[in-house]
Amino acid sequence: MRLTILGGGGFRVPLVHRALLDDPEHSVSELTLYDTDPRRLSVIAEVLARQAEGHRAPVRVRLADGLDDALTGADFVFSAIRVGGTAGRVRDERIPLDEGVLGQETVGAGGVLYGLRTIPVALHIAERVAALAPRAWVINFTNPAGMVTEAMAQVLGDRVVGICDSPVGLVHRAARAAGADPSAFGTPGRVTYDYVGLNHLGWLRSLAVDGRELLPGLLGDAAALGSFEEGRLFGADWLRVLGALPNEYLHYYYFRRETLASVRGASETRGEFLDQQQGGFFERAAAGGPGDAYALWERTRLEREETYLADSRKASGGWQRDSCDLEGGGYDRVALALMRALVDGGSTRLILNVRNRTTVPQLAPDAIVETVCEVGANGPRPLPCAPLRADQLGLMLQLKAVERAAVEAAMFKDRGAALRALALHPLVDSPAVAARILERAAKEA
Repeated sequence: MRLTILGGGGFRVPLVHRALLDDPEHSVSELTLYDTDPRRLSVIAEVLARQAEGHRAPVRVRLADGLDDALTGADFVFSAIRVGGTAGRVRDERIPLDEGVLGQETVGAGGVLYGLRTIPVALHIAERVAALAPRAWVINFTNPAGMVTEAMAQVLGDRVVGICDSPVGLVHRAARAAGADPSAFGTPGRVTYDYVGLNHLGWLRSLAVDGRELLPGLLGDAAALGSFEEGRLFGADWLRVLGALPNEYLHYYYFRRETLASVRGASETRGEFLDQQQGGFFERAAAGGPGDAYALWERTRLEREETYLADSRKASGGWQRDSCDLEGGGYDRVALALMRALVDGGSTRLILNVRNRTTVPQLAPDAIVETVCEVGANGPRPLPCAPLRADQLGLMLQLKAVERAAVEAAMFKDRGAALRALALHPLVDSPAVAARILERAAKEA
């Protein structure tokens, strides 16, 4: 198979490459990288070259001359772009914070601003894929993943799938805390779970191993809840009230006051930290000698993972992340499992961002949801789920309205739709604030 990564100079690309090197089936024969920043692309290519040293069957890496060159002949396309770079993320986070509302890359006003800037580029990519590689599967890593996948699906239909590592990480951490055998995840049918929502807005509502439901017992065990990230983040009392385990990003919604205070009290935003950290990495790596880039990348990656969601952890008492949460996310493993299922035709269950169909009857069939899917040669098929509680459904409906308004605004350059997307977001508390955020973002673009 030929795999293309758009955003090939991205900091996390070596994680995907590492997964390909460790793939015992050697599914990918050629990896093509494309990026609009040649310096970043060159540095990442050096990291990959050093990472491949000593492997018996290294994957051939090719640097594309342009977007069309990258897409032509591809079997799979990973879209991992960052329109505006980390400097754009800094603006997305700072502008809302200056107005007293949360600034975060995928959540709240910052997520809407990022989507408005990214969707036009994502749509162009989708159109070029349709023209040059119509049989390719597009796997979307680009944030805000649900919103961007929804836009690309208007061109590519079911052949674009959004992925995120947060849900599968939650399932694995919850299973470990409940005493389940980790090897059960490798046996089809042994582990079943009910997870549904939107990207960065979902709930694990059932978890069973060999037909035995584990979630009620876990929710009733304060010590077990305190042993993993989401349990510490939300607290045993609140989780028992919810009767479910929320995605970690729901901390921004359930504890908005505490999280906003933590973010505003920090010396720098997450975007500012990454802008300095990654900018420094690429500068030092480009200036260093052969072989320096890989070791520098590994140190920088670990620091990045250690500080992930630091504001939310600080707002809920503060703690250091466990070693099992520092492996680099898991996007790479989810993507490789998805590729294998699509090619081999074997039945695999994954949590993916796909068209809703009838999973959540209150949403449109073509709305992108994040839920458990059965994946085979014909693509992902979302599985039926239990009815949502009113509070869960209410948040999903409101956030889906925000996402769809943002897609409409980006596609048609509609300021009214953009204002609606910002003002209707539950973390933006005033249409006047939304209007000022939109106006300043336009001026600083």
